[in-house]
Amino acid sequence: MKLDILAIGAHPDDVELSCAGVLLKEQSLGKKTGVLDLTRGELGSRGSAVIRDQEAANAAKILKLSARENLAFKDGFFTNDEEHQLEIIKIIRKYKPEIVLCNAIIDRHPDHAKGSELASVSCFLSGLKRIETFLDGDKQEHWRPKHVYHYIQWLDLEPDFVVDISGFIDGKMAAVQAYGTQFYNPDDKGPKTPINSKNFLDSIKYRSANFGRIIGTEHAEGFISERHPAVNSLFDLI
Repeated sequence: MKLDILAIGAHPDDVELSCAGVLLKEQSLGKKTGVLDLTRGELGSRGSAVIRDQEAANAAKILKLSARENLAFKDGFFTNDEEHQLEIIKIIRKYKPEIVLCNAIIDRHPDHAKGSELASVSCFLSGLKRIETFLDGDKQEHWRPKHVYHYIQWLDLEPDFVVDISGFIDGKMAAVQAYGTQFYNPDDKGPKTPINSKNFLDSIKYRSANFGRIIGTEHAEGFISERHPAVNSLFDLI
């Protein structure tokens, strides 16, 4: 199956928190979307890897994804090396996405920056035909996504461009809250973490509202590009 967009996250919930609105919008426009989680988030202070697997599956249904896979890299300790690159290359060549969305280039959690670089390098290497990979015994064709964009996470990074997601914020928040063990619940008695406060949950919505305010819409999500964004006409800009 070919995907139009593949979103890659170091942890389950990275994608939901950062670019779920875009995935929902593009899916509504007929695009095929998918998510690749690099780890199972097993080092998280709350829940467990098994619970996170189910939460990710629930979120996938809300996002109406065509595919979701998890490479089960070691949370906190995966590296940008040949072994990990080849596993991502196999997924890129399997789904042949036109666009890859991946982690923030720098962030509070070191896995995010590592995941960002790992995904970016893998996208480039995937286009080299002399790198051979096999899936289910069959040799894969080389494939390089046309675009790699980095979503914004904990830090307030300045985006290169923003995408209007007005009308999709409720779906985004539902996908986020599918991770019930991770985020704010007033009745929860579990350990406190930086991401399970009410302030953090509210910030997901007000950040998108602020990006929307800046471009004159209700909600938007921001991205950083590895090359200059381009449009065919000035009238393509909103």
